[in-house]
Amino acid sequence: MTGWARRIAESRHFQNLTLVVILLTAAVVGVETYEALAERFAATFAAIDTAIQVFFVFEILVRLLACWPRPLRFFTDGWNVFDLGVVAASLLPQSGAFAMVARLARLLRVTRLVSAFPELRLIVSTMLRSIPSMGHVLMMLSLLLYVYGVLGVSLFREHDAEHWGSLGGALLTLFQMLTLEGWVEIQDKVLEPLPWAWIYFASFVFVAVFVVVNLFIAVVINNLEAAKDEQQAEADAQHPHHGLLRSIDEVRARLDRIEQSLRELPAMSGSPDGARRVTAPSGAGRRKR
Repeated sequence: MTGWARRIAESRHFQNLTLVVILLTAAVVGVETYEALAERFAATFAAIDTAIQVFFVFEILVRLLACWPRPLRFFTDGWNVFDLGVVAASLLPQSGAFAMVARLARLLRVTRLVSAFPELRLIVSTMLRSIPSMGHVLMMLSLLLYVYGVLGVSLFREHDAEHWGSLGGALLTLFQMLTLEGWVEIQDKVLEPLPWAWIYFASFVFVAVFVVVNLFIAVVINNLEAAKDEQQAEADAQHPHHGLLRSIDEVRARLDRIEQSLRELPAMSGSPDGARRVTAPSGAGRRKR
């Protein structure tokens, strides 16, 4: 029974069937937003929804059996827990106190597309991993907005009270400028009475948009590489030749250390004493021959 469940869970055809059912769920949820169609084909949609729910329950049971005799291994993967939670929540009754939760769970079944594609899982993992790293960038951006907001109120309040009349309005204006939408029109309102105002706007656009936003991108890219390495390590841990792969990684690490040592060797042998130490063995070899 366990072997049968493992073969089904690892079958490419079964995984493709699961993907098709998830796409069907997305299509049904979208069509049901049209009231006329939802009322006309209510019975059909209900039957399709029941069949989808039965399939998802069967899929979860198969994946649980595939982990037997260690079923707790199923819960070590966060995506498995997510799928189980979505399927369990969608079993709640569609009426009563849990009606809203049940409708939300039906919608969340569409998000299982994320767990079905490794590439999407990698993107979500990168986003979650990047949240702590973005704290300092957000602090710097907040400080930048506050400084420019206070400065903008002090400089432009008399000429454009709509955008710079208060600190809150100035911060909202600066946030709009971060999207690079309409900032030229905002600048034009104060540029005629204050010709030097372009310095304020140009410096904000350069520092806030091109520098800070690129810092966000750098953080995401850095965490993307870390998430790729972690995902590869998890895949290697489940590989049948896990020991051999780990040995290859160790050999690669040793080779990297040897390469680093060789790169440092010319700097060590740059002195006359070092040159004599490097050339002495070759001369000694010629004398022996």
